Amino acid sequence: MKKTYTKTREICRVTFVLPPEVGASSVAVVGEFNDWDKKSHPLTRRKDGRFSRTLSLKAGVDYRFRFWVDESQWENAWDADEYMPNEYGTEDSIVSI
Repeated sequence: MKKTYTKTREICRVTFVLPPEVGASSVAVVGEFNDWDKKSHPLTRRKDGRFSRTLSLKAGVDYRFRFWVDESQWENAWDADEYMPNEYGTEDSIVSI
């Protein structure tokens, strides 16, 4: 993930990336910042095969998130700031801003 703060440091632009090795045809970033809505933030496939999307998020917050891959499976961010167990017996990725 790439993080770029605004001058006031109140907002951070976070670029979420899923590498091409996942072999996905569609990916969305889903988390607390979008009420876990699987359709609100699809990622764009880049020429090199990776998927990415940049979101502006409020600073000073840790957000849980995951990637929704091919509308059928969850994938964690490979470069998350940390991981936290969830109520489903798996782990969520965490981005700390």
